[in-house]
Amino acid sequence: MGGLLMGGVEPVAKPWGMEGIPDNFKYTQLQEDWDQFEIFMNTAVVRVPAFENAEVNSLTTVPESFTPDTAYMLGEMPGVKNLFVATGMNSVGITSAGGAGWALAQWMDQGYPDEDLWAVDVRRFYGWQQNSRYLHDRVVEAVGNLYADHWPFKQPETARNVRQTPFHDRLAKKGACFGVVAGWERANWFAPEGVKAEYEYSWGRQNWFEYSAAEHMAIRENVGLYDLSSMAKFLVQGRDALKTLQYICCNDVDVPVGKVVYTQILNERGGIEADITVTRLAEDKFFIVSPGACGVRDFDTINRHIGKDDFVTLTEVTSGYTMLAVMGPKSREILQTLTDADLSNQAFPFATAQEIDIAYARPLAIRMSFVGELGWELYIPTEFSNNVFDALMKAGQQFNLQLVGLHALDSLRLEKGYKHWSADITPDDTPFEAGLGFCVKMDKPDFIGREALVQQKTSAMKRKLVMFSIEDSGPLAYHDEPIYRDGELAAENTHGAFSHVLGCSIGMCWLKHPEGIDDTWIMAGKYQINVAGKMFPIKIHLEPVYDPKSQRVRL
Repeated sequence: MGGLLMGGVEPVAKPWGMEGIPDNFKYTQLQEDWDQFEIFMNTAVVRVPAFENAEVNSLTTVPESFTPDTAYMLGEMPGVKNLFVATGMNSVGITSAGGAGWALAQWMDQGYPDEDLWAVDVRRFYGWQQNSRYLHDRVVEAVGNLYADHWPFKQPETARNVRQTPFHDRLAKKGACFGVVAGWERANWFAPEGVKAEYEYSWGRQNWFEYSAAEHMAIRENVGLYDLSSMAKFLVQGRDALKTLQYICCNDVDVPVGKVVYTQILNERGGIEADITVTRLAEDKFFIVSPGACGVRDFDTINRHIGKDDFVTLTEVTSGYTMLAVMGPKSREILQTLTDADLSNQAFPFATAQEIDIAYARPLAIRMSFVGELGWELYIPTEFSNNVFDALMKAGQQFNLQLVGLHALDSLRLEKGYKHWSADITPDDTPFEAGLGFCVKMDKPDFIGREALVQQKTSAMKRKLVMFSIEDSGPLAYHDEPIYRDGELAAENTHGAFSHVLGCSIGMCWLKHPEGIDDTWIMAGKYQINVAGKMFPIKIHLEPVYDPKSQRVRL
């Protein structure tokens, strides 16, 4: 029939169906809306000047489903066995249909997908995200983000301040610039007095770089405080709690009361489904902490493996406890001014937990660290939270206590070689490949994935997660930058950050060798990374670039 066809995605979308979609609705045309279409027409005229005088034959207006993060929703619904969904396709339904259908068919047939699908897993969303006002406000922005610049660390602007920790207003007054994960407002960095706490996005060093560097070094050299109340928290209780967790976890959780165990939950292929800590509070009571973004997924993973005859309860207690982490070489000194509890190595060793007095509260103090320094995580009953925060800030004045944001936490953990689930480790990766073999206890009773790990131990390893550092202080590695070995594409950066100790960008990557990989083969290669189209030499590290023997967490 001739002519030109033109369409687009508007930066500010128009919600539809907020009062409900009719049961008999079909994918059909809606009423024409020329005002909404004007932005497309104005841009089209610039690209194709002939449009200005062309006759418009018809305007087709149809609804499309969008999710808050512009990724579709795939998989088995949490808490409802055998209910699978493939929805919210964000205008890529036709192009994704074959792959999504194939992946979902595998999932339905064998009970799990054959590859990491976390980016589209329906379990990345919480139940509250069904809220109609939240969807109305966020999706208006989400549509435009589909083809907008995806700046590093870009934060949504709509539907904010949904979930706030009790410390939110106090942190805001101290210059916090907040980001959002799973609805939680989290302090990503702190602006000094007189500086506006807002992102200025760019592909290079953003406006917060130097402020985050100071926070980073405060924890390395002195003491810092950060709020990580967004971590998901569960209680597993009952006479069969130990039996259940021993089967679910690859590490041995049959430990004395007060002991903390770092462990993974595996799938039948030996891949890592969850990365958690388990603290034994009593003979039949365990406290689990997992990443906030994974709360629904990890709860569902644990819940699905509780037998119908097991005497076990699984309870989410995330909102019942906040978490403040006091980290750094002087963390013991500052905490010791606030409690009569003995915080020495002898009385309170690494990877243990005790209830201690601080201010007028009795938080559960867990001596663990995600930053590679001496420190304690304080799990505080929510109503006591600000009392503890104020006491810490007051006591911290004599120690020059620094408030620390999540950007610094990320660079700190990466220096120490700590893995982040979904970025560095996924359901496609085993603990042995990821350098987490110390978390696997093959001599304990059967656990999920054990058979796959037994088979892997009898054959040559073909993949290994390693660290790298760029031998240049300029480039910033974010994620997915290609890495070359002897001129051949070999890997991608799983996640990068700037090491303020080394003075360069660092990251992790999965190296592969079909004939078997070992340290000799790894170190025999010459490596480069492509950052924004330019090649830079990198150094491969078989151990963490900071404190490889983990001596500082045990000071």
